[in-house]
Amino acid sequence: MYKEHPAFNPPTDDAVLWRYMDFTKFVSLLESRALFFVRADKLGDPFEGAPAIKNKELHIEAYVSGPPEENFLQYFAPRDQWPRIAEEHVQQRMVNWRNQRKFILVSCWHESSHESAAMWKLYARETDGVTIKTDFSSFKKSLKSNEDIFVGQVKYVGYEETLIPEYNLFNFYLHKRQDFKHEQEVRAITTTWPKTVDEVNQPPDICDVGRNYEIDLPFLIKEVIVAPYADDWFLDLIRSVTVHRYGLEVPVVRSDLAQKPIWE
Repeated sequence: MYKEHPAFNPPTDDAVLWRYMDFTKFVSLLESRALFFVRADKLGDPFEGAPAIKNKELHIEAYVSGPPEENFLQYFAPRDQWPRIAEEHVQQRMVNWRNQRKFILVSCWHESSHESAAMWKLYARETDGVTIKTDFSSFKKSLKSNEDIFVGQVKYVGYEETLIPEYNLFNFYLHKRQDFKHEQEVRAITTTWPKTVDEVNQPPDICDVGRNYEIDLPFLIKEVIVAPYADDWFLDLIRSVTVHRYGLEVPVVRSDLAQKPIWE
């Protein structure tokens, strides 16, 4: 179920959300009546869940900048070795944060009032892809799982000069590099935390790639849009699958990007 969280900045209820996908993922969504949440370490971006450079620098500085009598490093090594030891300690903390990514599950959505040509090319296909359209209010109501699911907009920052807040681990998953700003991403996030500390460094038994979470399809899907350059038979297929096979009485239309200029 949807739950608010202080680390998350959710969109407004009327915000329009899009999920671009290929045909097989669309059919899987309809068949399972569930949203697939992928493990954060499987999303493809090596920076997923990573602190910024400033975060690491400040952790190291905290080890070495205080008065010697207040620094525990005095018990391990001379002061001239503190920077090296601090670097090692902080690096281990970073490794622990990296290992925790496999317990964070994410569903990614694009927030925009209109379609995106870039998103068609990146996450679907312009000839046989599909996108589903909803709004945030409907998205929240569609979540039927008993697990807590948090939703928030992603912030795009420079990882060399920005300090990502550390008061909650989720902040690392709600920030991405500026290179991805075109995604205008809204993330739904849930967790599968291990029962013991020892399990953090073990392969997760719960899922290899991710997990499905039950949804109410009629609440979630407000419109189905077919790729702009899809053949007519593919548009007819999507209509048949959506309306006749799975009983969803929603508009199934071709992408607005298929419109022709006025001189044609």
